[in-house]
Amino acid sequence: MSAETADTAEPTPERATEGRRREQRGWYFYDFACSVYSTSVLTVFLGPYLTSIAKAAADADGFVHPLGIPVRAGSLFAYAVSVSVVVAVVVMPIVGAAADRTGRKKPLLAAAAYVGAAATTGMFFLDGHRYLLGAFLLIVANASISVSMVLYNAYLPQIAGPDERDAVSSRGWAFGYTSGALVLVLNLVLYTGHDSFGLSESDAVRICLASAGVWWGAFTLVPLRRLRDRRVAPGGEGAVGSGWRQLRATLRDMRRHPLTLSFLLAYLVYNDGIQTVISQASVFGSEELGLDQTTLITAVLLVQVLAVAGALGMGRLARAYGAKRTILASLVVWTLILVSGYFLPSDAPVFFYVLASAIGLVLGGSQALSRSLFSHLVPRGKEAEYFSAYEMSDRGLSWLGPLVFGLAYQLTGSYRDAIISLVIFFVIGSVLLARVPVRQAVAAAGNPVPERI
Repeated sequence: MSAETADTAEPTPERATEGRRREQRGWYFYDFACSVYSTSVLTVFLGPYLTSIAKAAADADGFVHPLGIPVRAGSLFAYAVSVSVVVAVVVMPIVGAAADRTGRKKPLLAAAAYVGAAATTGMFFLDGHRYLLGAFLLIVANASISVSMVLYNAYLPQIAGPDERDAVSSRGWAFGYTSGALVLVLNLVLYTGHDSFGLSESDAVRICLASAGVWWGAFTLVPLRRLRDRRVAPGGEGAVGSGWRQLRATLRDMRRHPLTLSFLLAYLVYNDGIQTVISQASVFGSEELGLDQTTLITAVLLVQVLAVAGALGMGRLARAYGAKRTILASLVVWTLILVSGYFLPSDAPVFFYVLASAIGLVLGGSQALSRSLFSHLVPRGKEAEYFSAYEMSDRGLSWLGPLVFGLAYQLTGSYRDAIISLVIFFVIGSVLLARVPVRQAVAAAGNPVPERI
């Protein structure tokens, strides 16, 4: 048999299985690449650093004036996160439609990833009073990672069977938290020893921010080499031009699957709370609790380490009790974390570490299981479109939490009031999720129902 014939022959089951495993291993590495942005940039360094730059540029009353709008310097970071979400909402439907119409997820994933990585690398130039540059780069990077995750998540139903998606999704999160922990260790060494490296504290922070962009871009090469695009039936008009029309068609189609919409609504609410806690935790720790940057880095490092075990452990719990019950249990823990945070004493790093440990144990699992549960509710052939809607819930519509957080601080001047306001997202989200009959929802989407879900 010629080499050409062998390449086009129908693959054996063993070869197909190995090909799927190879794709899965490549898929994990995008979490490994981009999670460093979420941890080092969004969670640890950028919030306090951008806030300090804004405060340095603020007037006597503590306000900056982007586009002539008075904004309390301490609220700038939260507002920038909200704006990035709005930008993502505009772009994601176009990208999701393009991916499903052309079947070319990989080039779009590359474009989104490298725009985000470039914006993150550009954060090296944040100094002085450049709070507007910082807000702009944050908006671009945060919107880019949201768009890239639409395409990344849309691969899950294609590379994993129904009974293995919880495990595959959890391993992806575990890879992400592993890279986050590794890079945070390097960040901690650089930041705490900046004097011995001949760097100022500001220089060290800017290098940590920029290195996350370099890491993101470098390790994105792995999934781009291993993931493959699937052919789709030709037809239809240009994907980009019809993006919003496609979104309307997707929403009309989703009305045929009201239980899928019910899950998305629940996820939108409780994940808004999760995303806000992640993005605002370091600002709360530094500004309200008076903790230094080294303590914050160490706490987030603790989150990363425990999140690996948490994601894998909750994956095992889901196999025993079902993903829905496991997620509901995690939301109870999230509520208790916020209540405890409200009463957390200032200048008490030990208590902050305890809280960080609790966050780590539920963070990865609640997100990984939500992703795998949703993958069962997606009609076949509409993965990117539906995951575009999911990503709007995951990152794209998670603007209300940061906005509420920023407004609470703007009105009260207290980050404790801001953090306790997020409890409502977990309470309402739990109630909505409890009302979704997930086995019925999977069957209604035309997918096989796993033994345990």
